[in-house]
Amino acid sequence: MSSVPNQLIRSTATRKVILGVAASDSHAVANHLIAFFLRGLGFDVVNLGTCTPVEEFAEACARHPEAEAVIIGSLNGHVHEDLRGLDRAKQSGLIACPVIVGGNLSVGSHKDGSSHDRLYAAGVDHILGDPSELPSLLDALHVERERAAVTLGLAAS
Repeated sequence: MSSVPNQLIRSTATRKVILGVAASDSHAVANHLIAFFLRGLGFDVVNLGTCTPVEEFAEACARHPEAEAVIIGSLNGHVHEDLRGLDRAKQSGLIACPVIVGGNLSVGSHKDGSSHDRLYAAGVDHILGDPSELPSLLDALHVERERAAVTLGLAAS
């Protein structure tokens, strides 16, 4: 990934993200704080709230194809089960943008070292350990998206 300054990339277009909490998780406070934080940085946040199944994230992506990322939080630790079908949604193009997951990613105090590998295999693109990492990751993804658009534009010429 390219190096991007730790400040929000400003443009004339509003940057949009889709936010929600994994399907079996009803923890709302962190979700609202992240939405508030991202809106303060100028993002248009489509907040699906708590208990959001993969199908609802896919529907939101269909309604908002300009979304830069899907951000999924989990505090109850059941995100692996909650994201069943994410890989199919991504492979079929129903979720075309990067998927970012953060929060408590496993149940219990013992953290399984294979947790991240299983999430990547399930279709997750990025895993964050701290919400403060989100702006710089979104900026890096934005730069990659812009570069891809330029490359596609050159290839089509």
